[in-house]
Amino acid sequence: MTVKIFTSLAVAVGIFASPMALHAAEPAGHVTGIGGIFFKSKDPKALAAWYKDVLGLKVEDWGGAVLHYDAPDHPPVLAWNAFPEKSSQMAPSTREFMVNFAVDDMDAMIARLTAKNVTILKRDDSDPYGRFTWILDPDGTKIELWQAKKK
Repeated sequence: MTVKIFTSLAVAVGIFASPMALHAAEPAGHVTGIGGIFFKSKDPKALAAWYKDVLGLKVEDWGGAVLHYDAPDHPPVLAWNAFPEKSSQMAPSTREFMVNFAVDDMDAMIARLTAKNVTILKRDDSDPYGRFTWILDPDGTKIELWQAKKK
């Protein structure tokens, strides 16, 4: 369902259009992207260790990670979307948000998750925008992993 909503949103707002075409008519003083994702955890250090060990994030000494837009194979877009309050989109998580991480190699990521005994909730390898896999982190936050379709 995330993929269908994301796909509909992407088509509706044209996020797969040329970046120059999207910004040509925009006035100054607008959002250019996500600058960070911040949230609470009962055990931030343990959660950071899990993200480092299981997902391979480079966790810095200050406790977070810096994710670069210009990383090889990173998709050219970032989606923002609010779901209805009663949406089951985040299920089985009871959290009010889900994080989507772009990955460079879904097969390698799935092998990594399997080796770490992480339960894979669902996979979708047939979406027109790429491959998706869903898991839960130790805090119960649903994580969506996305490998963008190669052009």
